[in-house]
Amino acid sequence: MLVLGTLPGEESLRRLEYYAHPRNLFWPIVCGLFGAPAPSPYAEKLGFVLSRRIALWDVCESGERRASADATIRAEVPNRIDALLWGHPRIRSVAFNGSGARRLYDRHFARRPELLYLALPSTSPAYTSLGFADKLARWSALRDALGE
Repeated sequence: MLVLGTLPGEESLRRLEYYAHPRNLFWPIVCGLFGAPAPSPYAEKLGFVLSRRIALWDVCESGERRASADATIRAEVPNRIDALLWGHPRIRSVAFNGSGARRLYDRHFARRPELLYLALPSTSPAYTSLGFADKLARWSALRDALGE
């Protein structure tokens, strides 16, 4: 499973960690899907997703935006996701962490018929339309796609 975000936010860039903003729900949701609390050290968080066969990356290698707002991303340069997928044929699913990631992926890459694509609600603190419980319920599609 490859989970794609858009572009690291300011706090993630500062700390060199995926989903580093303290109000981002990514880690509580992904760990909660498997009945585990989110570990505190970042290395343990990475170990957790690795143990569940989940890879993390962003659609964009670089881009311009105001603060951490995905809606303002422009002049983006995509990561080499096609090369990653070709080089790792055991990746069978791609999950988008929010509509911004899905939109940017579709702008730069063709969907591959052999892959399952999951459009999941953003775990960003800026996306407040859904609360934690609703986001967790919708993210259960990720766990289901992993066969767990």
